[in-house]
Amino acid sequence: MSVSTLSTAIKACRICVEEPIGTPLPHEPNPVCIISSKARICICGQAPGMRVHKSGKPFTDPSGERLRDWMGIEEQDFYDADKLAIVPMGFCFPGYDAKGGDLPPRKECRMHWHDRVFSAMPQIELILVVGQYAQAYHLGAARKSNMTKTVQAWRDYIDEKPAILPLPHPSWRNSGWLKRNPWFAEDVLPVLKKRVQDLL
Repeated sequence: MSVSTLSTAIKACRICVEEPIGTPLPHEPNPVCIISSKARICICGQAPGMRVHKSGKPFTDPSGERLRDWMGIEEQDFYDADKLAIVPMGFCFPGYDAKGGDLPPRKECRMHWHDRVFSAMPQIELILVVGQYAQAYHLGAARKSNMTKTVQAWRDYIDEKPAILPLPHPSWRNSGWLKRNPWFAEDVLPVLKKRVQDLL
């Protein structure tokens, strides 16, 4: 299936409402996903939040600002589909849990779409896997016992084809994690910035 055909099908997807696994999506679907036949970099995160659900544009929130800073790029490159694909593990905002946090990404997206999406983008050379759900999909058994250990082991994955770079979620809720793990800014971010610039 071509990238353009896949993009159209994903935009019209209603599987989590019409054929859900468990409780249906609690609101109208609004899939947010940018796939590309030219981009050499792909960001694979968790799922859109409410702000992205409303805008229909990925990472239009403070976490997007931090991620762009980590990558060393401006919005015009970040949202250029010829340069960057963005494929979250869940395409729609999953809703809130009882404590007001975002629910995990819907399983339907991964099961129905992800293998096809990545098969349609063989030109991807670098996948940024943001958070535990993306790391589970892209790293499989090579993932470590927790997110911190997986990110610490980034050298194990960076020479794969495509290269995979595990990252923590750029949410401002992770500011404490970043302070406790200064090696991330010292060791990982320079490599991330260089890889991104080389591929752009």
